[in-house]
Amino acid sequence: MNYKVIDKEQYYRKGVYDHFTKDCKCSTSMTARIDVTRLVQHSKVSGTKFYLNFLYILSKVLNSREDYRMGYLWQTDELVCFDQINPIQYCFHEDTETCTPVYTTYCEDYKTFYDNALKDLEEAKKTREYKVDVQGHPNWFDASYISWLSYDSLNIELPDGYLHFPPIVNWGRYREEDGRLMMPVSVRMNHAIADGFLIANVFRLLEKEMAGEEWSV
Repeated sequence: MNYKVIDKEQYYRKGVYDHFTKDCKCSTSMTARIDVTRLVQHSKVSGTKFYLNFLYILSKVLNSREDYRMGYLWQTDELVCFDQINPIQYCFHEDTETCTPVYTTYCEDYKTFYDNALKDLEEAKKTREYKVDVQGHPNWFDASYISWLSYDSLNIELPDGYLHFPPIVNWGRYREEDGRLMMPVSVRMNHAIADGFLIANVFRLLEKEMAGEEWSV
């Protein structure tokens, strides 16, 4: 885990950061539907899991900009930017109807990431434990697939005084709309380091990434 310490006095969002860490501690979230038709088709033709393909694209997008890699070290009251953030995915157990958090390290190389993520999921199937190591994994973001519902909105609540900066991303089941496959995605970030533009930009980057040549059929 490597990171750089941000000079709060020189931080380009200084005024916003000060306000939303002192006067009005809160988060901001947004849900929107994105077109995943091409990625679904690619997954079927290639025999790969759509869920893991989307997880890779999401991880790539969130690592593409410093604003999505911010962290707060409460022990030293430092604002930092991590060199890399990694997804905490989830393994659902049908027998107990519970989930196990799965730590998967992000790798820009698609095949390496995909193979590792699949292996991590298989290992998680062997346990029914729910262990989240926040202290030992500060540069990990929550990525949760809600496969049972194509929802319209979702909100994640955290204590107002808790400066949790890593993104929290959920996505649901895609459904056909006017001949396209549309999937709900929800992005939650702390308002101190993100606003409507930065959150909306996640959706724009996701769709841009899925339009790339590597996902063509």
